[in-house]
Amino acid sequence: MSPAELRARLTEIAAAPHENSVVYGSEVLPGLRAPTIPAAVLVPVVMADRPSILLTKRTAHLKQHAGQVSFPGGRIDPEDADPEAAALREAREEIALDPTRVEVLGRMADFVTGTGYRITPILGLLPPGLAYQPSPEEVESVFEFPLNVLLDPAAPRRQRQHTRGRWREYWVWPHPDHFIWGATAAILVDLARRLRGEAG
Repeated sequence: MSPAELRARLTEIAAAPHENSVVYGSEVLPGLRAPTIPAAVLVPVVMADRPSILLTKRTAHLKQHAGQVSFPGGRIDPEDADPEAAALREAREEIALDPTRVEVLGRMADFVTGTGYRITPILGLLPPGLAYQPSPEEVESVFEFPLNVLLDPAAPRRQRQHTRGRWREYWVWPHPDHFIWGATAAILVDLARRLRGEAG
């Protein structure tokens, strides 16, 4: 997929109606009525000759999701005007991403996690060659996940684990250096399916 084709497809995905559209983690029942915590993540697509998705690895000392791979993002604060503002603020705080360098396209369907968060993924385009400065308190490293791997339907796999008396299943994406799973992996699966025209 060329950068021009990718831009057109991502624009279509962001323009699709997502009102009341929710993707649930495999450990969450769709009928769940418990209040969720609103959060937003930036799904940054680097528009290079070989496009990629920008991801971060969280530091090991964080109280929640320590050491996990994630998109830049976090809770939506009261002062944030909307999920887009929250995602851009978090990206600036976490990796010093200048919000003026992000071309925001729009939203994907919300994702509800087993930990009680309702995440709004914000699709954004980045130019190649930007320099990032990870916050030492939050981010251990920044890396790019190749689009050609994202588009491979055979790349992600389901993994099963028994924890706290029950079985959990979750998506895992292949990477030589990082374990990409959980909400991040599930959002990537949703994006991949939509890019291939299989959903949305």
